[in-house]
Amino acid sequence: MKAVHFGAGNIGRGFIGEVLAENDFDITFVDVNREIIDALNERNGYVIELADESKKRIEVQHVSGINNQENPQAVIAAIGEADLVTTAIGPNILPFIAELIAKGIEQREKVQNTTPLDIIACENMIGGSAFLEKEVRKHLSQVDFLEKYIGFPNAAVDRIVPLQKHEDPLFVQVEPFKEWVIADHERKNTAIELEGVLYVAELEPYIERKLFSVNTGHATAAYTGALLGYQTIDEAMQDALVVAQLKSVLHETGNLLIAKWGFDEKQHEQYIEKIIQRFQNKYISDAISRVARTPLRKLGNQERFTRPILELKERDIVSPHLTATMGIIFNYYDPNDEQSCELYEMKQTKNIEELIQTVTGINDAKMIGAIKQNVERYDKQVA
Repeated sequence: MKAVHFGAGNIGRGFIGEVLAENDFDITFVDVNREIIDALNERNGYVIELADESKKRIEVQHVSGINNQENPQAVIAAIGEADLVTTAIGPNILPFIAELIAKGIEQREKVQNTTPLDIIACENMIGGSAFLEKEVRKHLSQVDFLEKYIGFPNAAVDRIVPLQKHEDPLFVQVEPFKEWVIADHERKNTAIELEGVLYVAELEPYIERKLFSVNTGHATAAYTGALLGYQTIDEAMQDALVVAQLKSVLHETGNLLIAKWGFDEKQHEQYIEKIIQRFQNKYISDAISRVARTPLRKLGNQERFTRPILELKERDIVSPHLTATMGIIFNYYDPNDEQSCELYEMKQTKNIEELIQTVTGINDAKMIGAIKQNVERYDKQVA
């Protein structure tokens, strides 16, 4: 079978590419990085190394590349023949590939390729595939063929692939853990069942479990570690104070997930312990500055801290450690991060209550007061 994957970066090669290769797909990577695309076409393969004691190496074969900037027609032709299309390019880039995908769908209609095709956005966002479908529809004059033969099943993905630089541009190190969950009922081609992928009737519980556990937890470790002067996540995770704060936050978000979605309490406790072990992996050195970047987005109303706090309050469940972490974030400063600088400037010009309300969208005076106490508390510590 043939797969077209948008995004030949570390996540694309080190996660989605590995799963597709394990399922005997020939993979065409689409990217604008000329060095990587040329290397894929020269070698038709690359190596993944697991970041653990084993240092196990996995060879991915039967791959090629297309530079969509230089050869868009080849991308269109590849989509016309593909059995599966996936992405791992970042949510902000999805609109920029929508026109190419639309033309690929039109190519399938032109050559009367009526084999159902699923297009799966494997991005760190809720409803990524649905978002991509809306963008694709903007470039189609009629959508009958899409609605009949093209599926956009939403997915949740989870694997830590840290920033890295190697002499070999294709070599990539990844953590052993990986999870790819797909909404089963949103698929068009049900004949393709990928091994290593979990198909579920309802995706939202798994998306929220990942967002409020892995994403909330990773950010908690980063901001708490930054407060204590650490530079990397693995360094910070050697500090008992960081681990204690992380565990407390994950138990608070766990209370929400169990109450809201009915996750088994013991199984979720094991899930939390697994997350902590992943962050403690000494073979992955992830910069705190990378994980902690864009604090304004992370404090947003629908994001990994504010949303669980609001939903816990609706259920009369307290969340003091989530609130404390928000206080730490409001005091985080990285002069090399645009949003961090913006937050710092806002802090100088707005009173704290106004700042909290503007950034988080929270209107409840009691909640704002609790966050304010922590902003002031950690402001003194930082000073």
